[in-house]
Amino acid sequence: MDLLLDTHALLWWLEGGQKLRPQAFDAIGDPDNNVFLSAVSAFEIAIKVRAGKLPVEPNVGRWLPEEAATNRFRLLSVTVEHAARVEHLPRLHGDPFDQLLVAQALVEQLTLVTADQRLEQYGARILRC
Repeated sequence: MDLLLDTHALLWWLEGGQKLRPQAFDAIGDPDNNVFLSAVSAFEIAIKVRAGKLPVEPNVGRWLPEEAATNRFRLLSVTVEHAARVEHLPRLHGDPFDQLLVAQALVEQLTLVTADQRLEQYGARILRC
């Protein structure tokens, strides 16, 4: 299975995974699955760290790629195709980070690991965490 982690799923995994549902925890940890970490999540974390809204270690550009490598997550850049796909999403959700993650999941045919039930309305494959 090819998975794309929503930002909160990533953070919950990095905290030890206790907040994740067992099915999501097992899927992320399964070495047979490809797990992707989007640049969108790095952007969202960096913005929240800068605003003092997320109590994680500063210098996201240093520690996040290290965590990705340690956890065998593949890094997923944002392409023009991903960004342009947002234009064709219905107006169901106001969070631009989530919209771009959904667009990436749709374009790349990935299963989005998320706790946000609203994202199911976009038609992307979802694994609830």
